[in-house]
Amino acid sequence: MKHTVEVMIPEAEIKARIAELGRQITERYKDSGSEMVLVGLLRGSFMFMADLCREVQVPHEVDFMTASSYGSGMSTTRDVKILKDLDEDIRGKDVLIVEDIIDSGNTLSKVREILGLREPKSLAICTLLDKPSRREVDVRLSSLAFRFRTNL
Repeated sequence: MKHTVEVMIPEAEIKARIAELGRQITERYKDSGSEMVLVGLLRGSFMFMADLCREVQVPHEVDFMTASSYGSGMSTTRDVKILKDLDEDIRGKDVLIVEDIIDSGNTLSKVREILGLREPKSLAICTLLDKPSRREVDVRLSSLAFRFRTNL
């Protein structure tokens, strides 16, 4: 069976937008005076986070979490499980959660809540793709590359 893939966003546009996000994040944190940690939500954010890290021009650490709100299928549930936690202490640090796609917002909302309890200096969210038409909980984004208005 032959599969076709429709290009929704050209590669050059994605690269340019990630570079712009890197500049914005650099500007936001350059005078913070605190350590910065980029927290990638595995596995989806890995490639986006690698590209973003190259563009962020302030010293930063990288750490990862794995969280899931999916059951046995692809339907989302409100039950979020942390499958891999951070290796580093984020207390007093500027933390930027990096996600690939936000749709229901359930997983990200829970991760934000968990990380917020660890007393970071600041806690923000950056995503490559936002699908607000699928949102079930409010998620405040500080950095966004692309937003899909339709239900994909």
